[in-house]
Amino acid sequence: MVSAFDLFKIGIGPSSSHTVGPMRAAHAFATSLAGRLTETRQIRVILLGSLAYTGHGHATDRAVLLGLAGQTPAEVHPDEANRLFADATTRHRLNLLGRHEIAFDPETDLVFDRAGAAPHHPNTLAFLAFDAAGQAIAAERWCSVGGGFVAREDDLNTPPQTTAVTVPHPFRNARELLAEGEHSGLTIPAMIRANENALHPPGELDAHLTRVIDTMMECIDRGMAATGLLPGALNVRRRAAGLVGKLHTDRHSNAAMPTSTMDWVSVFAIAVNEENAAGGRVVTAPTNGAAGVVPAVLRYYRDMVPTASPEGMQDFLLAATAIGGLFKLNASISGAEVGCQGEVGVACAMAAGGLAAAMGGSNEMVENAAEIGMEHHLGMTCDPVGGLVQIPCIERNAFGAIKAINAASLALRGDGRHHISLDQVIATMRQTGLDMQSKYKETSLGGLAVNFTEC
Repeated sequence: MVSAFDLFKIGIGPSSSHTVGPMRAAHAFATSLAGRLTETRQIRVILLGSLAYTGHGHATDRAVLLGLAGQTPAEVHPDEANRLFADATTRHRLNLLGRHEIAFDPETDLVFDRAGAAPHHPNTLAFLAFDAAGQAIAAERWCSVGGGFVAREDDLNTPPQTTAVTVPHPFRNARELLAEGEHSGLTIPAMIRANENALHPPGELDAHLTRVIDTMMECIDRGMAATGLLPGALNVRRRAAGLVGKLHTDRHSNAAMPTSTMDWVSVFAIAVNEENAAGGRVVTAPTNGAAGVVPAVLRYYRDMVPTASPEGMQDFLLAATAIGGLFKLNASISGAEVGCQGEVGVACAMAAGGLAAAMGGSNEMVENAAEIGMEHHLGMTCDPVGGLVQIPCIERNAFGAIKAINAASLALRGDGRHHISLDQVIATMRQTGLDMQSKYKETSLGGLAVNFTEC
C-alpha cells in the first residue's frame, strides 16, 4: 500500500518531482559516499529529460546542491536553503553532507543535458564522484518518479521487496477496497487507519496527520498574508492577499457575492501555490504542483461545514490517502509521465473522496466522488510557462479544488451507484498519459508554454 507518510510529505517548493525528488536523490547519493568523503574531490551531476528542460524554472539546481550538502526537504528551512545555495554558487564550494568541503562550480559540475537519453523515466539524474586523480569512485543514476518519490534507475522495473508486516485490509484497486469495506463493515478511513497502525508504532499516525494538517493550514495563512512578486522572469504578482482584502471588504459592506464561498476556496488554493512557487514550505498532496487542492478543500471543510471536527479532518486525509495510493499504484502522479491529469487531476480526486468521507458518505460515495473528480480532468496537459510552477499551475489548483467540492456534493446526493468505476477512470488516465505527446508533459515545449508571448 501507499502510506499517508509517503503520499503527504512535508517539503519546500516549487516542485515535488523537480525539487523534492532531486533533493532526496542527491542526499541519498551523498550519503552513499559517507565512508569515502575524504577521497571525494569532485561531484558531477547530469540532469536528463524533463529535469533538463524545466529544471531551472523548478529550482532543480538548488535542490541538488542542498541534497548534496546534507539537507532534506522535510527539515531544511526555506531561508537556510537560499543561504546555502547562494554560498555554493558564489564561492564555488560545496560542503558534502555538511562535513567535507569540495570545489563545485554549478556552471560545469551541474549539467542540464537535453540531448542525453533518459530511457527509463523522464526525470533522471546521473551522479558521479571523482577522487584527486580524477578517477571515478562512485556513479549512480536516480529517477524522480513524481510526488517526491525517488528510485535508483536500476530498481525501477524490480518488484519491491515484501515486508514481514501484513496489513489487515489489503487492496490494489478500488474494487478490492470496496469489497474489503463490505467484508469488514469499516469505512475507508477506518481501514486505512488500521493499515497504517499495522505499519507504524502507536501514536505515530496521529502525530503525522496532525503535522500535515498544521503545515497545510499554516501554508494557507502565510500565502494569504504575503505580497510581492514571485521568483522568475514572468514577474507574476501574488494575488491571494489582495483577494482576501476584497472578500473582507465585501463582507463588511454587505456586498458579498453569491460566489463568496467559492472565492474563498480559490483563495485558499492560490495562497498555497503562491507559497510553493516562492519556494516555501508545503505538503506534497500528491505533488507540489498540485499542493493547493487538498488543503483548500480541507480548509473549506474546517471553516465552512458546520459538522466539521478534528476527527473528520483526519478521516479526510485517510480517505485521500486511499484514493491517491490507487493512482500511484495503477497509473502515475507525475506530470512528466502523464501530464497534469496526474497532478491536479489526482489531487482533485483525493480531495473529493476525502471530503465525501469527512461528511459521512458511504464507501461507495467516496469512490464515486473520486471518480467524478478525475473524470473531468482526463487529458489535462502539463505545460508550465517558462518552466515555472506559476502559469497555469496556480489558478489550476483553484479550479481543481472547486471541482473536488462539486464532485463530493454530487456523490453525496446520490446513492453510490454509477456507470464508470474509479478503476476504469484510473486505467483511462494511464492510457491517456501514454498516448500524450511528450511536449505536453512538463517539458515546456508545447501548449501554453510556447503560445504565451511575453510583453
